[in-house]
Amino acid sequence: MPVDDFILRLREKVGHDPLWLPGVSAVVFNEAGEILLGQRADFGYWSIPAGVPDPGEEPAAAIVREVYEETAVHVVPERISSVTVTPEVVYPNGDACRYMNVTFRCRATGGVAKVNDDESLAVGWFRLDDLPDLNDTTRVRIDRALAADGPAWFAS
Repeated sequence: MPVDDFILRLREKVGHDPLWLPGVSAVVFNEAGEILLGQRADFGYWSIPAGVPDPGEEPAAAIVREVYEETAVHVVPERISSVTVTPEVVYPNGDACRYMNVTFRCRATGGVAKVNDDESLAVGWFRLDDLPDLNDTTRVRIDRALAADGPAWFAS
């Protein structure tokens, strides 16, 4: 899985120590009301598309780019559905981090869902009543995005 150059430069200084990073994720709905998920190559579990904005990149632009890079699906962000901090994530190589994540509810506008890079093992659309096993973080993000016009949710 490719790591952004700015993170590689940070890792040269801090090694595997925990980093505090920005993150974006998308709960993407198609016209049938299905949710777009990808099976992650690093951990093997199913999740919503997510990534790290490039330095200076707006979060909404970052999630449009990330969803397309990972799944070949074009999206339009409709609203921010939640802002959360992840539990510490430790990657298989030992790198640790926590993400301050902005989750967007998005609408698919084109493309065909497929594995589009090396970050996913599989990609697909899932009915809400037929989701694969998902971790708690992903479940919270989906639950918060289900209210089509609700306010953004955040922990306090």
